[in-house]
Order: sequence, then structure tokens, then C-alpha cells
Amino acid sequence: MSESWKDRVFGGFRKTSARLSENLSGITGATRLSEDQLDELEDALILSDLGPRAAMRIRDHLAEKRFERGADQRAIQEAVAEEIAEILRPVAKPLDIVAFPRPQVILVIGVNGSGKTTTIAKLAHLFQEQDYSVMLAAGDTFRAAAIGQLKVWADRLGIDIVTGPEGGDPASVVFDGVKAATQRGIDTLIVDTAGRLQNKRELMDELSKIRKVLYRLNPEAPHDVLLVLDATNGQNALQQVEVFQQSANVTGLIMTKLDGTARGGVLVAAAQQFGLPIHAIGVGERIDDLRPFDPELVARVIAGIA
Repeated sequence: MSESWKDRVFGGFRKTSARLSENLSGITGATRLSEDQLDELEDALILSDLGPRAAMRIRDHLAEKRFERGADQRAIQEAVAEEIAEILRPVAKPLDIVAFPRPQVILVIGVNGSGKTTTIAKLAHLFQEQDYSVMLAAGDTFRAAAIGQLKVWADRLGIDIVTGPEGGDPASVVFDGVKAATQRGIDTLIVDTAGRLQNKRELMDELSKIRKVLYRLNPEAPHDVLLVLDATNGQNALQQVEVFQQSANVTGLIMTKLDGTARGGVLVAAAQQFGLPIHAIGVGERIDDLRPFDPELVARVIAGIA
């Protein structure tokens, strides 16, 4: 991990880090924390968007902990960082391109405004850096702007894109995309899909149709179904995971816009509540601001001690 990426992680989580540090300030104790202090700690973690499940887990573990040199703020932050790292380690998994036969088909879903289209471009760039060939499929046919935006990104990245008419059948775009990617020996096909939450039945029907089309071409596809979450939504992002899990069989998460919020603790809440792989985090506007993350580093940054 380059220094510049570390710096961006520090910068991206700055508001989250400041918020948790502020919420934890004033909690100090002897070699063990009292029940009142543990209550305060749990409240501080919930207020910092780590969610009640992660907060309770951390509280329970710290209730057992003996602070040999006394529980000053630094010692508590160190202990909280280690607990956050424990939660993040099992889910911090880069997205590997392993499908055979190629292409690996990645469906990308998420509500409009989550940064889905930009995330697709950043993901494509990440794969290009790893020497994989990439193609895009504009399966969000209901928004002309989404198709146009994806075309612009494909042009910038120098990669092919398969599109259809506005309002057309997303499944046929996906079909054409897989056929084209297979013929050209492309490693991975990233498919944009419509981001409608308000009509779950329609969303489920559409994704079901896409799955049927993919199955006919390759029974293993889609290999990944990635949900893009906007960290600025805080706990509301967790509700999106629940809805999309029911309708789309989500296999992994990408969390964006961590640089614009003090609610970055939701990364921990999502890890604790769902246990889904979190393949990458977005901490800025640049094309290379989406990366897999180091759970130790992110835990220490969130706790305010990195």
C-alpha cells in the first residue's frame, strides 16, 4: 500500500476519526472499566455509527480487559482499534478475478446517487492496474444519463462498452455484453444495473431475468453481485443491504464517499451485521481513490490513533 493511499485513508476518515475521538474523550478508568464507563463507551460507539451490534461486542470484550497501566483515553482508543480490526479482518477481501472460462461477470447494484456509475469506472481502473482486460455493459437502461456517463468513463479508460437503447431490455444488453466479452477474450465484464429500491418486485424480476440470461451463457455467472453503499447515509445504508440481500443475493460490498462524512463507522456496522466481504472503499474523487483496505490501518484511523 503506497504512502499516498495511506494519506488518503487518513484524510478520508478524518471526520469519522474526530467524531469517535470526541465521543470517547472523558472516558478514563483504573485497570478495569466500571459498568458506567462501559455504558458510556457503548453509547459513544453507537453515536459514532458503529451500530448497536458492534458497540455491544466491543463493550463486552472491553469489560473483560485489564488495562495494566490504567485506562486513559489513548489506552481505550488502542483497545477499541484492536476490537474494530477484529471485526474488519474477516471481511476485508479484495475482489479476485478467478473465473474460468472468462469473462468474470460482475453485477453492480445500488440506489441512484450512491456513486454506482463512478464506482464501476474506478473498479475497472483497479482491474486494469492489475493487468486484467475489462469491458462494461450499461444495464441501467432506464436512465439515459447513466448510459452516457458510463460511455464517457469507458472512453477515458480506453475500454469497450456494450449499450442498448434507453428504456430497452437490460437482460439483452447483458447478453450482448457476455457474448462480446467472450469473443474478445476479456477477463472481466462489469455490468451496471438499475438502482431502484422503491419497487422491489420490479427490481427482483429484472435481476432474475438477467440471471436466467447469464445462466444460459455460463452457469457460474454472475460470479459477483456487488452492492455500492454511500457512507454518508450512515445507518440507512444498512437497510439498503437488507433490501438488496433479499432481492439480489448480494455477494460483496463496496463503500464509497467515506471522505465526505463523519459516519465512516458504518463500515464497521456493516461488517458486524452482515459479514459480507467488503472488497473496496472509496475515499475521494480521483479514479484511483477506490482500493481494497487494510483492516488494521482503517481500524486505527477510525479510533483516532493512526
